[in-house]
Amino acid sequence: MKAMVIHQYKDQSLSEEVMPIPNMASDEVRVKIKAVSINPIDTKIKDGELKILLTYQFPLILGNDFSGVITEVGSDVKQFKVGDEVYGRPRKTKIGTFAEYIAINEADIALKPRNVSFEEAASLPLVGLTAYQALNDVMQLKQGEKVLIQAGAGGVGTFAIQLAKSMGLYVATTASPKGYDLVSGLGADEIINYREQSFWKELSDYDGVFDTLGGENLDHAFEIVKRGGTVTSISGIPTEKTGKEMEIGFVKTTLLRLASAKLKRRAKQYGVNYEFLFMKSSGQQLEHIRQLVENGSIQPIVDKVYDFKDTQSALDYSISGRAKGKIIVKMED
Repeated sequence: MKAMVIHQYKDQSLSEEVMPIPNMASDEVRVKIKAVSINPIDTKIKDGELKILLTYQFPLILGNDFSGVITEVGSDVKQFKVGDEVYGRPRKTKIGTFAEYIAINEADIALKPRNVSFEEAASLPLVGLTAYQALNDVMQLKQGEKVLIQAGAGGVGTFAIQLAKSMGLYVATTASPKGYDLVSGLGADEIINYREQSFWKELSDYDGVFDTLGGENLDHAFEIVKRGGTVTSISGIPTEKTGKEMEIGFVKTTLLRLASAKLKRRAKQYGVNYEFLFMKSSGQQLEHIRQLVENGSIQPIVDKVYDFKDTQSALDYSISGRAKGKIIVKMED
């Protein structure tokens, strides 16, 4: 099969190569991939930024979510059959969606929403699971509560705003003037022009912040959250809790505890919680997301669609930070 691979961390560009079709375990299905999406984690893995958390063998096929059609099922698979149109996010140890085929555990996929294309469906798994777990599992936000979602016009932000509104939350977000119409149309109640305004000077008494940017934005997030609230980040520093959950060993876990100490102190200073989110695969949650898409509560937001041969260009566009919504790569039929 054709695949986009790297042979070492910090490779300058992806290499299109012929790779073996992945073997399939008894609880897995084999999927012919129709479309994939580009995510910031692809670049982080490529550049070796996640080595402390994830260990991969080379050559490595990149790619973290997809949509496609099942071509074969393992003997223990109960929920799916050949011909099912599905979408999913493979486990972190089994990434590799920038390819014609993938073998994936049945627990990590769901039926594709019927009312969207394969390209639109491929935009959903990683950002959908990330937003769902941040708002529901970590912050446990309830109807009527207030949340700030950073970078509302980005891939995660466009999904998170819609999900938050479906939950009955009051949503503030940050965006440039070019993103105003998009985030307003998605339902944002309050928009902070980050080019001219500082959100920590404009907002207060929030129940949670979903940080997708890290750095200074994360540092200031603690200032707007009420006591007992939570700042959840996907771009900050992982904590000791993350290390224990991912079972990366005592030494690496200790390093994370030391590295995140400043953020934990800042959270304590304001009487709030700091949680780093490393999203987990979940077909069950993807099924819930499917229902939200089919009932019209969530609409996939796609910026650009690239051909498979142009996957590197898609990755470069992602790195530029100019995308509004998701970047998709479609496979050849």
